[in-house]
Amino acid sequence: MRNVFITTLLLFCISCFNPERNCAEFKTGEFSFTSIVLGDTLTTTFVRTDSIEVDYYLNRVDSSSVRWLNDCECIVKKLRPLSYQDSKSVHMKILTTTSNTYTFEYNLVGDTKNKQRGTVTKISN
Repeated sequence: MRNVFITTLLLFCISCFNPERNCAEFKTGEFSFTSIVLGDTLTTTFVRTDSIEVDYYLNRVDSSSVRWLNDCECIVKKLRPLSYQDSKSVHMKILTTTSNTYTFEYNLVGDTKNKQRGTVTKISN
């Protein structure tokens, strides 16, 4: 009986834990995102305002619209897609934040089975 009580108490405490999410600090600014693609480490920098995001990736510049659903979630859509795949909107959700980084989850809108995660670093306001 004691083990059941301790297990219940532990589960209750864990379920009450909410990670810090100061999402409003990351709506605008200059950011950096590093990912591994086919074994290569690639870094993207981007500048975001409330409604536009400009990406700098592999010596290319690309622009997307940003529509905030709430302080921690947004939909990003390329303004000038070059392919059908590029024309699909991406849903992004900030999961946790620190003073200068946020961990987020993203997927194509409508494709909730293929979610991926990443971490973004804020370079400047």
